[in-house]
Amino acid sequence: MRLAIAEAKKAEALGEVPIGAIVVKDGQVIGRGYNLREQSNDATSHAEMQAIREANAYLDNWRLMDCDMYVTLEPCPMCSGAIILSRIRHLYFGAYDPKAGTVGSLMNLVTDERFNHQVEVTSGLLGTACSEMLTSFFRKLRKQRKRASRKPRKEENNLH
Repeated sequence: MRLAIAEAKKAEALGEVPIGAIVVKDGQVIGRGYNLREQSNDATSHAEMQAIREANAYLDNWRLMDCDMYVTLEPCPMCSGAIILSRIRHLYFGAYDPKAGTVGSLMNLVTDERFNHQVEVTSGLLGTACSEMLTSFFRKLRKQRKRASRKPRKEENNLH
């Protein structure tokens, strides 16, 4: 999970929501990813999607059998679907996402027996650290937006 947190910090350095993910097979990291939605203007540029794509390329296979994923935040519906479809064996995540999480918060897609593949789940892994990173990021973002809204526009200064 510490490697996923390191990926999340890369996202944060770019002004992205700090979410990171890694895919591991036989103790080796074969896929890494972090949020890039703002940079890419692509709604699918989530950390999990980036890590899955990299792992698929590494294995030259869409199936990630015997692979585990570590992600700092509970996956959304899109990422949960990709985790199921790529056949990830075990998902480890840090912080819960009560607004969009689909691995226990809103529903649990990855263990739903109606799908042809279910994923083992371990939640709360370094959960406090993952949660605090997100809370800190959004706190800073709100302060920046508040400061920006207080600054008078140049046109207003020239009128006086």
